[in-house]
Amino acid sequence: MTENTSTTPEYLIRGASLLGGAAQDLLVRGGVITAVGGTAAGDASAGAVPIDAEGLLALPGMVDLHTHLREPGREDAETVETGSRAAALGGFTAVHAMANSSPVADTAGVVEQVYRLGLASGWVEVRPVGAVTVGLGGERLAELGAMAESRASVRVFSDDGICVSDPVLMRRALEYVKAFDGVIAQHAQEPRLTEGAQMNEGAVSAVLGLTGWPAVAEESIIARDVLLAQHVGSRLHVCHVSTAGSVEIIRWAKARGIDVTAEVTPHHLLLTDELVRSYDPVYKVNPPLRTSEDVHALRAALADGTIDVVGTDHAPHPSEHKECEWAQAAMGMTGLETALSVVQHTMVETGLLDWEGFARVTSVTPARIGRLGHQGRPLAVGEPANLILVDPAARWTVDPSRMATKGRNSPFRGLELPGSVRATFYAGHPTVLDGRLATPRPSAGVAAPEEAPAWSI
Repeated sequence: MTENTSTTPEYLIRGASLLGGAAQDLLVRGGVITAVGGTAAGDASAGAVPIDAEGLLALPGMVDLHTHLREPGREDAETVETGSRAAALGGFTAVHAMANSSPVADTAGVVEQVYRLGLASGWVEVRPVGAVTVGLGGERLAELGAMAESRASVRVFSDDGICVSDPVLMRRALEYVKAFDGVIAQHAQEPRLTEGAQMNEGAVSAVLGLTGWPAVAEESIIARDVLLAQHVGSRLHVCHVSTAGSVEIIRWAKARGIDVTAEVTPHHLLLTDELVRSYDPVYKVNPPLRTSEDVHALRAALADGTIDVVGTDHAPHPSEHKECEWAQAAMGMTGLETALSVVQHTMVETGLLDWEGFARVTSVTPARIGRLGHQGRPLAVGEPANLILVDPAARWTVDPSRMATKGRNSPFRGLELPGSVRATFYAGHPTVLDGRLATPRPSAGVAAPEEAPAWSI
């Protein structure tokens, strides 16, 4: 949809630190940044809405390549509306909705339904991820071309949650998506090595007597797939990398010029399998929490570019699917509203990334991988106004009951984390102000306010 800019308020953001640099003013008009620095105030109209951003960071809106919005069919866990609200509050301006809905997003019709739900919601840009195989069954390719040519313009395809374990099928998928510059996002898990797996295979699983999920089950699929990608000359993206061995394989592949990218989740940057000693199902996830050695390798790989991006793998579940015995509990954790804070804690406050590097792994590179040309852009004149204002000095305690997502399965509950999103601008429209939901984009069917208030955030 095209936004009616004649009714869109103009915003003068005063004194924000751009990517951690000098404080400058930003003028946002008609969905675009129209002035930066000393000229912004002079170029603003008399009706421009002032936003006091002194002490705040201005960053490109975050882009998530790996979000489970559950709709259609699993609305008890999440909907596009609730997940989009959570994303906006977390500082995201675009999310990619994974295909494991019910029905599976394996046809043009289903991905267009998800796309329309995102437009109607208006909190963030929602881009559907198409399934690689019909019904996630791993037997025959889904309608990849039809999904790519649909209104949803799908460019990322994944059976996430299930590995495309058949090498012939994986090769065909990689070959097929080359025609429209698509990418296959692989959930790397050799199924025969992980039958009945409950947690990471290691010292803790041996003590607890739980069936282990060995690192080699991930690493062997990544090794196979980077060679397939090299063979056919296609793009491969590795979902939620979790082991030090996987990092080394990806580093080797990149050194050979193979077109592979990779993501790490916030929970794999912070949490370890030691937490499973509590038998609390909130820590049950796929791939599982690994060792402290793996955590440090993942952090180093994200810092040096071996791992390209942070993807939340936001996976909300109804309470009855997590508040039960460990063996029966669903795998997955929420992550949209805590991602920024966890990455700040693990990467920025440790000195591994500066704020420009933060923007690279949370916005610029994921937008490039997902082929979202209008997201992850510089905070410069003429660029789309997808941006966030962050208070890096804020501290807050995670309380899942106060989150916008339907899921209460946050592994960070009770933790004090740094950083707070004070405002989110999606295509020039503030979806979050003063740390609270404002309004969705007017173009999504919500009328613009006649008079916009002044905000101090």
